[in-house]
Amino acid sequence: MTTFRVWAPQAQRVAVEVDGERMELFGGTDGWWSRDLPTAGPGTDYAYALDDGEGYGPPLPDPRSAWQPRGVHGPSRVLDHTAYAWGDAAWRGVPLQGSVIYELHVGTFIPGGTLDAAIARLDHLVTLGVDVVELLPVAAFDGRHGWGYDGVALFAVHQPYGGPEALKRFVDACHQRGLGVVLDVVYNHLGPSGNYLARFGPYFTDTHVTPWGPAINLDAPGSDEVRRFVLDNAAMWLRDYHIDGLRLDAVHALLDERALPILEELAVAVAALSAQERRPLSLVAESDLNDPKLVRSREAGGYGLDGQWSDDFHHALHALLTGERAGYFNDFGSMATLRKTLTRVFMHDGGYSSFRGRGHGRPVDRAITPGHRFLGYLQNHDQIGNRATGDRTSALLSQRMLKVGAALVLISPFTPLLFMGEEWGAATPWQFFTDYDDPDLAEAVRTGRRSEFAAHGWGPEEVPDPQNPQTVQRSRLDWSESEREPHAAILEWHRRLIALRRARPELTDGRLDRVQVTYDENARWFVVRRGDLMLVANLGPDRQAVPVPVTPIGVLLSSEPGFVYGSEFVETDGETAVILTVVLPRRPHR
Repeated sequence: MTTFRVWAPQAQRVAVEVDGERMELFGGTDGWWSRDLPTAGPGTDYAYALDDGEGYGPPLPDPRSAWQPRGVHGPSRVLDHTAYAWGDAAWRGVPLQGSVIYELHVGTFIPGGTLDAAIARLDHLVTLGVDVVELLPVAAFDGRHGWGYDGVALFAVHQPYGGPEALKRFVDACHQRGLGVVLDVVYNHLGPSGNYLARFGPYFTDTHVTPWGPAINLDAPGSDEVRRFVLDNAAMWLRDYHIDGLRLDAVHALLDERALPILEELAVAVAALSAQERRPLSLVAESDLNDPKLVRSREAGGYGLDGQWSDDFHHALHALLTGERAGYFNDFGSMATLRKTLTRVFMHDGGYSSFRGRGHGRPVDRAITPGHRFLGYLQNHDQIGNRATGDRTSALLSQRMLKVGAALVLISPFTPLLFMGEEWGAATPWQFFTDYDDPDLAEAVRTGRRSEFAAHGWGPEEVPDPQNPQTVQRSRLDWSESEREPHAAILEWHRRLIALRRARPELTDGRLDRVQVTYDENARWFVVRRGDLMLVANLGPDRQAVPVPVTPIGVLLSSEPGFVYGSEFVETDGETAVILTVVLPRRPHR
């Protein structure tokens, strides 16, 4: 038996269609309609028809559909989440602190572009040493391939990836290898094709406006059930799919003026679910606000999220290594900005942002907010894919400078994140791609993409066509690269760095006030001290002696063999990173 239940507060009648038969649902005073059908079990296809006073409209997929086997415009299918036989009974979860995260897009991670195919490469991630796999969104969207940020069936797993059971097999396989799984979810907007939510109820509001149009209704009339929609969706991924955490996309676009913000309400609900599930569950926000309140504990007046992405650290590192200064990189690029982000997280912490033309952000209180609550990265899907040609950092930097960048990320006080293929300096780009059948929508996306970059001097023929199948094909990883030079050497460098991070407690210590940085802008050297470890980076083109604050006594890891060290300096080749161990005088016990 299946209970069909749907929220449609503005409808006068609601019916469910099963096997060509239309049966009316029973309505209540709360806008919910329901009916039990004893003969409709798992695997039954169904759709809802709404009568707004002018007769029933066309059948529509369930807003909370768990399975859309014929795409987002087709009927929904009943799924029994309890039927899957999990093999991860020994899994006890993974905390954010101390972890290294690996971000991947299912469709371009491996030939075949499915969750089942991706399982074959999980042992590579285990050998690499990462702790958590972060999946870009898997909620069902229109078309076969895309980034996933235009999802419209938020409770369903994209069928071309393998559907709901494939996601369970993937998570199960990760857990059995000791890997956690974080899932990217999008609650700030829905995609332009297959979004039927507004036909069911006030899921959107004109009270607020976003770059995608009317905002998700989090605080206007009718918003109680919309918020419940978000909370139930988050709980489903964590409970029914055994996901270990959620990355919340662009939370600055969750426009909400209630006294209890949706982010705080979500954090409270997930904490309660974590206690019930008896394993840590994490919430990580992407935010453009530079507001540490997101990750401050609720006891200290914050929202209580577990982490947030740190774009300022990325911008400081990227601009310094590449020399790029356009757009939001304008305020970055000096060693001083990199030092500030390594020790205080945000470059813009209340001061003037030239890109925004105003003051921005607020300071991180280092006494109560540890560095591991911020994710640090040299690359991610946005910072690659939102470039005109999707070029990776490997296309912009020498191999030596790639190693410098990797070292600065992996010895940082933050939770490190790598984007798929970064570990071997992948030469393949990662471009923006879509697969819309509607020719008008396809042309609008194509034109919009070209117009966006025309302002930066790119000709229309230089910007890849998102609808061209070759665009997604170019974006797929070439795994054979990892087995040949120079990629194999970069892969080994990442493995050794991650192993060092795991072995040395200084490197997972999130106390920001213990990170010490010295540098010389003109000579282009940069030294980071983490407890008994130092990273010495020569970003200049020539060999030089870099003064160090403590006499080094041995080498744990070196990116290049050509260096010597004395009592007051380390002499390195140009564009070289060297990690050294040092001895510190210890106070006698009293």
